[in-house]
Amino acid sequence: MKGDWTGFGIIVAAGLTLAMYSFLYRDNPMFKFAEHLYVGVVAAYQLAQYWYNNILTDVYNPLFRPEPGRGVAWEVVVPTFLGLMMLTRFIPQISWLSRISFAFVVGVGAGLDIPRRIASFVLQQIEPTLKPVWTASAGFTLASLDTFLILAGVVSVLVYFSFSVEHKGAVGAVSRVGIWFLMISFGASFGYTIMARLSLLIGRMTFLLRDWLHVQIQ
Repeated sequence: MKGDWTGFGIIVAAGLTLAMYSFLYRDNPMFKFAEHLYVGVVAAYQLAQYWYNNILTDVYNPLFRPEPGRGVAWEVVVPTFLGLMMLTRFIPQISWLSRISFAFVVGVGAGLDIPRRIASFVLQQIEPTLKPVWTASAGFTLASLDTFLILAGVVSVLVYFSFSVEHKGAVGAVSRVGIWFLMISFGASFGYTIMARLSLLIGRMTFLLRDWLHVQIQ
């Protein structure tokens, strides 16, 4: 290991990694120290990023240090004022002013996000169920089977969540099929989450073995 700041950084990173994983044994002071250090560093980093990338470039410079040939960006005053009104949440006497800013943000966010989500999640999910399962020219193919499974899954899950009809007989059988589709979906989502976490674990183990302990990994 190099006797410079790089080697020192590797030692510190390895120590913090082991301190984080020590929680697998039990809660201990090393884990608490690493946890608080991580939260503090992340908060400080994000604060610096917001200052240099948002407040300084989008608010301070346009208002107080405009570029040559450009006047003061007065259009920034209103959103800046709305942002400052959010901070009144910490002053009980005028905390009601923050509701105006939050209402504006929630309203604009919902207005911009709802159409995008409908187009991305609702309409694109409905589209596969509208495709023909069988065509005279192509016949029944693997794509037809895929379309049939999607259609069966959507219909059975909708029947399962239809509580206005008693789940007996044919309705009960279809709702049980919907339960199977839901369990498969939840299992796939959980497996994807575990796979992502394992990739992080593999990355940390590779760092500890290769960069810290200098173990040759094939």
